[in-house]
Amino acid sequence: MPLDQSFVGRSWPATEPYLVGREKIREFARAIGAADVEYHDPEAARALGYADVVAPPTFPVVITMSASRQIVEDPALGLDYSRVVHGDQRFAYTRPVVAGDALVCVNSVDEITSRGGHDFLTTRTEVTTAEGEPVVTVWSKLVQRGEH
Repeated sequence: MPLDQSFVGRSWPATEPYLVGREKIREFARAIGAADVEYHDPEAARALGYADVVAPPTFPVVITMSASRQIVEDPALGLDYSRVVHGDQRFAYTRPVVAGDALVCVNSVDEITSRGGHDFLTTRTEVTTAEGEPVVTVWSKLVQRGEH
């Protein structure tokens, strides 16, 4: 069954704030092999003009993947997550994520298309501080493979 087109343009309420921790940034950086000093050392990050350790550019997936459950777990959408593969990810930054940020996500569905028996779901997550300062916009494309 194809995905419900009525979800295009739909947005969900903001998530609870996620407090970005210094150790979480360090763990993520180690996991992806990012050895840049600003990801690990607060003094080095401050010397580069950041308030604390700065997160690698793909760090927001830690927050946005969890937040996107609002969309993918909605049974009315018709998404069978057992058939989903990740198709694309894009980030547009207003400013870097740094330790100490309290970030909230607002999820939206930008597009749903079907091609070759597969459904393509494009989500957009606006990540801001709890006070509303824009930080990064994250787009994710999920592909629901056809049943055959």
